[in-house]
Amino acid sequence: MRITAKQVTWLKVILHLAAFLPMLWLFYAANQGLLSADPAKDIQHFTGRMALKLLLASLLVTPLVRYAKQPSLIRVRRLLGLWCFAWATLHLTSYALLELGLSNLALLGHELVSRPYLTLGIISWTLLLALALTSTQAAQRKMGRNWQRLHNVVYLVAILAPVHYLLSVKVLSPQPLLYMLAALVLLALRYRKIRGWWR
Repeated sequence: MRITAKQVTWLKVILHLAAFLPMLWLFYAANQGLLSADPAKDIQHFTGRMALKLLLASLLVTPLVRYAKQPSLIRVRRLLGLWCFAWATLHLTSYALLELGLSNLALLGHELVSRPYLTLGIISWTLLLALALTSTQAAQRKMGRNWQRLHNVVYLVAILAPVHYLLSVKVLSPQPLLYMLAALVLLALRYRKIRGWWR
């Protein structure tokens, strides 16, 4: 049974809420002192994990479309990608403002170059920015076949972002490894497409 247009609309509403409500919870938790003794780190990790979850969710859409034979689900991929970018931007902003502080923002460039995990993070964010700016139908029409080539860089982000997370925690933790495993599984489902690039 195929998902109807009305069901897709309701699914979009649910996904918007799923992406937005954690932001309200984070704001509430920060204001009520529900975070740990290092709230800046908590906020950074929370926003980063939300970006990763939404990135993986957006990568899950195409396999669902193909294997579950639900072509209308493709209409939720863009909103997941834009929410991923929004959370990644909050992640970067929380590092810049809470870790460095307004008075030390000049250090941001030096930090991004001198720390490999930050370099991976800013590369991932920059690629997500490019994807967000070209996510409209108008950009797709204007770019033609180059649009798909550009949007294939999401696969690179799917590799870089979990590595950024793993290096940022500075200890071998299962959580970033699980994100990395999930990304590899989702990329493996695209094995034929990726292999075709080198033919």
